[in-house]
Amino acid sequence: MSELTYSAYLHIDKLLDIQQSRSSPEEHDELLFIVVHQAYELWFKLVLHELEKVRDDFFRGKLWPAVATWKRLRTIMKTLVGQTDIVETLTPMSFSSFRDRLDTASGFQSRQFREFEYLLGYKRPDMTKYQSGHDAEILQKRLKEPSIVDAFYSFLEQHGIAIPAELRSKPIEAPTIASPVLQESLLKLYRGRNDMEILFELMTDFDEGIQEWRYRHIKIVERTIGSKQGTGGSLGVEFLKKSLWLSIFPDLWAIRHKL
Repeated sequence: MSELTYSAYLHIDKLLDIQQSRSSPEEHDELLFIVVHQAYELWFKLVLHELEKVRDDFFRGKLWPAVATWKRLRTIMKTLVGQTDIVETLTPMSFSSFRDRLDTASGFQSRQFREFEYLLGYKRPDMTKYQSGHDAEILQKRLKEPSIVDAFYSFLEQHGIAIPAELRSKPIEAPTIASPVLQESLLKLYRGRNDMEILFELMTDFDEGIQEWRYRHIKIVERTIGSKQGTGGSLGVEFLKKSLWLSIFPDLWAIRHKL
């Protein structure tokens, strides 16, 4: 058996061989575009891995393991936001030089990003129609899985909080809804338990990070293509703006003014 090397362990040759430009002659900035988006997909893979772990921790009532993972997730989100600085070095003219090579391909079609949304509780069943084959099957599975918020309800129950019936009876394919009744219980935990305050603040940090990433993404799209329609057939900037201020944990945001 040959000695394991860094390159072999990480499959570096294979990794470096998948950046295939479609422009001919190759446009200089197309490689940047490909590398950044492939990197995003790798980060999405890790985010899904960590969110599944948090979901399991919540279902088991484990506070500190969940806290540790939320810290990691918050840091990953900061990295995702930071990568937008690199994408913003693409000018409208440099992007236009190879944009037509994308044909109907678009980040709008990212299966892992939709999984990310579904796992967090932002469930829109109609979005599955933009996927096909294996990707559509995976999204349908995610749609029917408990979300992080569903697991959070279970966690709260294990720590003495009664979850309102309308939250427990909500169809699993439906998006998260806010609950004034639950908000009162969260306030008591915030005021009475320092450990819960730490957890809730980390969850809010992560939620804010998603909103920051959405905003930066929208501004990048607006800077590079303006009001043009997205390559995947989406409505471009206007479509993206619809989810800009969406909260993953609306109840944690709703009580801020009472703390």
